[in-house]
Amino acid sequence: MDGVVPTEYQQITDNERSTIDAGVPEEAALSIYVNGVELTAFMCTPVQQKALALGFLKNEGLIARIDEVQVAHVCTGGTCADIWLSHAVQRPSRSIITSGCGGGVTFVDLSSRIEPLTSEVQVTPAQVRDLMRQLLGAGKLYNAVRGVHTSVLSDGERVLLVAEDIGRHNTVDKLRGLALMQGLDTRGCILLSSGRISSEMLVKAAKMGVPVVVSHSSPTSLAVTMARAWGITLIGYVRRNRMNVYAGEERLRIEA
Repeated sequence: MDGVVPTEYQQITDNERSTIDAGVPEEAALSIYVNGVELTAFMCTPVQQKALALGFLKNEGLIARIDEVQVAHVCTGGTCADIWLSHAVQRPSRSIITSGCGGGVTFVDLSSRIEPLTSEVQVTPAQVRDLMRQLLGAGKLYNAVRGVHTSVLSDGERVLLVAEDIGRHNTVDKLRGLALMQGLDTRGCILLSSGRISSEMLVKAAKMGVPVVVSHSSPTSLAVTMARAWGITLIGYVRRNRMNVYAGEERLRIEA
């Protein structure tokens, strides 16, 4: 399976030792070159690299449409994404190392103002729980070897796109890239993630026009502040009989 490295290891159970021949998630560096110049490099799971590169450029505001991309090529070894655009780009002078696992980086000022989202989208607790079940079942890499995060985009009823990576933030960029490549409008979609929602993930969601963000884990304090300021419904710790709503509770429709 792509993204898995076969690995033999020792498993200890009480006083017994056994040899397991299985696998672990693959981790590798990906360098993104734009118009022949290296823009950035970060650690990732080397699957869906083209989507990751394009989604990163889109979320960072360096491209707006897929027709700006003249060439998008991933080298044979999978460690380099070579993107040629129809226009020049200037590499931002300042980057921010994010809290995302796997070495996240962003050029976006996380304190920048984003206009509050206006959306008529509503969800019920039953919908959220069902979508979380779909998320947890969609992670092929996770179900095979664990150790990776899964994120999905949904229309409220079904999963539209799935991305997995060692980095939570990478999964959101991959979703944006997949949507860009498939001509899918992300506005009004629901974003669900297996990992915690941090500030850079909330920024990416806002730029995608996503009004509802759901996590199997926790949001960070800055993510909560941003969600409340930007009109995003933020839900965490979704379990069988409960969930925590940190912002935008008006979109959660409680049915009798």
